[in-house]
Amino acid sequence: MTHTEFFKLQAKNLFRDYQSKTKVFDQVIGDFLYEYSPKYFNIASIVLYFDIDEEDFSLMKAQHIIAKIIGFRKWTDLLNASEVEQELAKLLFDNQDKISAEDWEMYILGAERDNNTTFDPDTRLEIFKQVFANVEGHVSTFPDYRLHKQAS
Repeated sequence: MTHTEFFKLQAKNLFRDYQSKTKVFDQVIGDFLYEYSPKYFNIASIVLYFDIDEEDFSLMKAQHIIAKIIGFRKWTDLLNASEVEQELAKLLFDNQDKISAEDWEMYILGAERDNNTTFDPDTRLEIFKQVFANVEGHVSTFPDYRLHKQAS
């Protein structure tokens, strides 16, 4: 499976999880809320963090959310990224329990500043593999939006 196919699958899974919603009446607030029965993603966290309009969510918006989770501004930026950048994005997705895309960006910017350099995508990928992907013990300060670690 290519990286693009993998990210498309994740967007479809996110959208499927969104479609598992049911409207329930909450006695405390006296209004209706949505409850979800997701299989892949923590929809409640995603709805809150990304300020999703639960009445107006589409596959295209799910694609945008997947791109944001892995550090891209939008879906087309992800699709237009180089193979190395997509590989890093896949590692970010697979290791979001260890480090978020936001924390990764801060980490790499700090390393570039400290070394007075700008790392190319190949170097960024190698740093990620050495420091995070193959090392246990890191715990992200951001939520892992997956319900469980998914098989790659």
